[in-house]
Amino acid sequence: MKLSELDCTTIITDERKEKLISVLSKRQLDLVVVLENIYDPHNLSACLRSCDAVGIMEVCLIYDGTQSFPKLAEKSSASARKWLDYKRFRSVEECFSYLRNKNMKIYTTHLASDSKSLYDINFIEPTAIVFGNEHAGVSEKALELADGNFLIPQVGMIQSLNISVACAVSVYEAFRQRQNFGMYEKSVLSDIEFNEKLKDWAKR
Repeated sequence: MKLSELDCTTIITDERKEKLISVLSKRQLDLVVVLENIYDPHNLSACLRSCDAVGIMEVCLIYDGTQSFPKLAEKSSASARKWLDYKRFRSVEECFSYLRNKNMKIYTTHLASDSKSLYDINFIEPTAIVFGNEHAGVSEKALELADGNFLIPQVGMIQSLNISVACAVSVYEAFRQRQNFGMYEKSVLSDIEFNEKLKDWAKR
C-alpha cells in the first residue's frame, strides 16, 4: 500500500489518513458512470453514493442545455459527492469523444429487442455505463453512438427500475466482476497521482 507524507498545513488523524489511503487504493480509473439529464437531485445523490461505494473515481454529467448543471458542492463528509471527480459536457458527442480517447467501451441502459443482459457485459475492460433521464431514458443520440446496450433482467409485472436503483444494480455487477478478477487488490494510480489525490482528499 502506498503511503504519503501530507504537507504540514493539513492536519488529520492517523485513523482518517489510513481510511483515505484504503479507499483511494481501491479507486477504479477505467470504470465510469455517465448521467444524462438527471433532473431529480435525490436520484442524482443516490447514483453518486453507489458510484463511491464501488470505487468509481469519475462521473460524467451530460446536460444538453435544457437544464443547468446540478450543484455538487457538498460540505458534509458523509456525502458521496465530495469523493468523486466530475466531467461536465453539453452534448453526448462531446462526452463520448472524451471516453473513446480513454479507450472505453460505452454501454447504454435501455429496454430494446437487441439489448444484452447486464450479466453478459464484460466489466473487466475499460467501461462507461450511461444512465438516462428519469422519464425519457437515454437519448437517441446516446443509443446511436454507444458500443452496446443492456437491460437488467426482471420477472415482475413492471419492467423498469428507478434510475438510482438501476445504477446501483449495474455498478455492483461491475464491482462483483472486478473484485473477482482482483482489480481492487492494488492501486492503479501512480505514486505521484496517489499522493496528489491523497493531499486533495485530506483537505475535503
